[in-house]
Amino acid sequence: MTAPHLVTAPRRHQNEETTMVEIETRTLETAGAKIWYDVRGDLAGARAGDPALFLVGSPMDASGFATLASHFTDRTVVTYDPRGAGRSARTDGAAETVPEEHADDLRRVIEALGVGAVDMFASSGGAVNALALVSRHPDLVRTLVAHEPPAVPVLPDSEAVLAVCADIHATYLRDGMGPAMAKFIAMAGRKGPFPDDWADEPAPDPAAFGLPTEDDGSRDDPLLGQNMRGCTGYRPDFEALRAASTRIVVAAGKESEGELCARAAAEVAAGLGSEPAIFPSDHGGFMGGEYGQHGAPAEFAQTLRTVLHEG
Repeated sequence: MTAPHLVTAPRRHQNEETTMVEIETRTLETAGAKIWYDVRGDLAGARAGDPALFLVGSPMDASGFATLASHFTDRTVVTYDPRGAGRSARTDGAAETVPEEHADDLRRVIEALGVGAVDMFASSGGAVNALALVSRHPDLVRTLVAHEPPAVPVLPDSEAVLAVCADIHATYLRDGMGPAMAKFIAMAGRKGPFPDDWADEPAPDPAAFGLPTEDDGSRDDPLLGQNMRGCTGYRPDFEALRAASTRIVVAAGKESEGELCARAAAEVAAGLGSEPAIFPSDHGGFMGGEYGQHGAPAEFAQTLRTVLHEG
């Protein structure tokens, strides 16, 4: 691994309250990827006060956390692009990735910050990767809030759901982004367990979701191509997580009840001997228009702040 280096001049971000925050962009070389990450605020402050707050998604990159980060201008906030997403190009030529690889990237970023243990809010696939990180390196994370991790193997209907994930991946390779993403949206929003004959149901129409119906030949979508099977197939190491020094809070959105990721969050929490913390809105509740998604970011941020301070 090479040392991290500054790749852009510090820039300023202005949040809703007109607070100006410096954003410094850095990169580091990891095994098989070049990782880009952003630091908002002063790392020296993270050494002296509250831990740095690391906001983690996957395959969503740093741009999806712009609104949430703007509500934490009193803390040093770190965001990053997972390998194969956003600016973080893969250098190993691999077609798929697994949570253990992402966890190692997270470890390297935290160590490069040089501020000790961080607080971490991780959502969706990022929550899966964060659980993999904490099971291996609990000393790097003080508090982890794992929001709606799609850890399918913990579900009672895991076999059926994993078959759906495999079908989505195969659809992407065969037919392209539109048909595969339509199936993914239908899967993510479905309430309740999946039946064994789910694949026999009519495939959703991509046009109904505003998706392209023609295949453009590209196969570089990080969700459908890289993470669809590796992320959802990850089973958390509950023994290691229960023994970890990290305080782990599993969270789910109030409006997500019954959906796959919320159901998985409840099962992960149960595996840790706890109940999920209920956050406002849904799976993207922290968003304020990123990717066209509007949650309840102010309320979400307040809930996150409260949960972090409870530790």
